[in-house]
Amino acid sequence: MSDAIQAVVLGAGGYVGGELLRLIEGHPEFELNAAISDSRAGQPIADTFGHLSQTMAGRKFVAHGEWLDTIQNGHADLAIFSAAPHGASAEIINATLEVTAANGRDVHVVDSSADFRYADQATWEAVYDAQHGAPNLLDQFSCALPEHVTTVTTPHVGHPGCFATATLLATVPLLCSGLTAADVFVSGVTGSTGSGRSPNAGTHHPERNGNFYAYKPLSHRHAPEIAMLAQAASGRETTVHFVPHSGPFARGIHITLQARAKASVSEQQLREIYADAYADAPFVEIVSAEPRLKNVVASNMCHIGVATNGDSVVVMCTLDNLVKGAAGGAVQWMNRLWGLPETTGLTAAAPGWT
Repeated sequence: MSDAIQAVVLGAGGYVGGELLRLIEGHPEFELNAAISDSRAGQPIADTFGHLSQTMAGRKFVAHGEWLDTIQNGHADLAIFSAAPHGASAEIINATLEVTAANGRDVHVVDSSADFRYADQATWEAVYDAQHGAPNLLDQFSCALPEHVTTVTTPHVGHPGCFATATLLATVPLLCSGLTAADVFVSGVTGSTGSGRSPNAGTHHPERNGNFYAYKPLSHRHAPEIAMLAQAASGRETTVHFVPHSGPFARGIHITLQARAKASVSEQQLREIYADAYADAPFVEIVSAEPRLKNVVASNMCHIGVATNGDSVVVMCTLDNLVKGAAGGAVQWMNRLWGLPETTGLTAAAPGWT
């Protein structure tokens, strides 16, 4: 192996896993060590991800246990990305860290599942109605957006969900400003890739194409996650009234946040609040017009727009659910954990006409 940091993708066969493989292949400091997928072990990566046929030529998925056996005598640093499903990721990460610790490996993990988004086991189990797979690791993970914290003291990070990422980027500066009431009302629209790779009624093309509908209004499990992380970042308790929608497109999230102003506020005031909040955030841009999906899809960028009539405040946010909302955000965090410039491997522009 080279001196590059060895990158491993757990749960590499899904949409987020495929995005991680794409981003790692173009990263100047990471080198793909293994794409882990027990269900696809031994199969060429290109058979699952045809768009990676050139960059992944000759590479195959590897079973988790088989890969663990190969690292026991190694010495390279490991950047471990988990794109395994909610509820399964923690157990896989735990087994991985047991082996790497036994062999003295220097490891950082960024988990894109929900398994390490709560520091408290009981809270996680109440939200997800399941037993946590590795409660012994909870104190080794932090959960936040890189735009909202300067440093973390834990060796590993749980990345917020894609809806949470978009909503938090729109919500936190507003809460910090104190200009509005604490309650926020959020309407979010996501593409079909947000439902994962396995087909279901919500992603089946005849059902999704040309269609538009809300689901789990005011009861989506990301709402308490958003409220918790918003309070941690702003110091202000809030209630998130969240209504998610399924959109007739594959990639991207558009959220519209509304809040009641305590006193008359101007659009210029709002724009300055967000510009100041994200002055040092390379992937957040405050746009003058309403943000549009095609300007961010397939990039790690987030576009934010604001509007007000003086009494009501509207904040709009667009991002790619698979990149900034998952794989790109995970690489952004991993860059930080390894002391690399945050933008490393993530500066490609959106293609525009997707």
